[in-house]
Amino acid sequence: MLPWLIRLAAIVPITAGLAGALTGAGFLGEPAGAATGSHMRYLSGLLLGIGLAALWCAADWPRRRDGFGLLCVLVTLGGAARALGWVLDGAPPWPHRLALVMELGVVPVLWWATRATTKTS
Repeated sequence: MLPWLIRLAAIVPITAGLAGALTGAGFLGEPAGAATGSHMRYLSGLLLGIGLAALWCAADWPRRRDGFGLLCVLVTLGGAARALGWVLDGAPPWPHRLALVMELGVVPVLWWATRATTKTS
């Protein structure tokens, strides 16, 4: 069941990463210069890669479980940075708040579930 939940959750970074890679800062609905657009596309490519790596981990779950743990740490660190931005810069728009739920809520729960299944396996 856990690999299927991971596949389902991976739809979010794959979709958002692909959209951001294709549209740059336009994905956010805000105007931006070339530097911001370039940085947005780069980060979106990383997000797309994280989603694809999660699918890869789910495909051979027993052997790739630890790799998924690393992905969880990366996503949670990104969420912590986003939360810091909220504190320093003010509340972000609702799509970013939903991303925080994924980064600091869903992903840590999935990671915890992988640890729980490791102990019972």
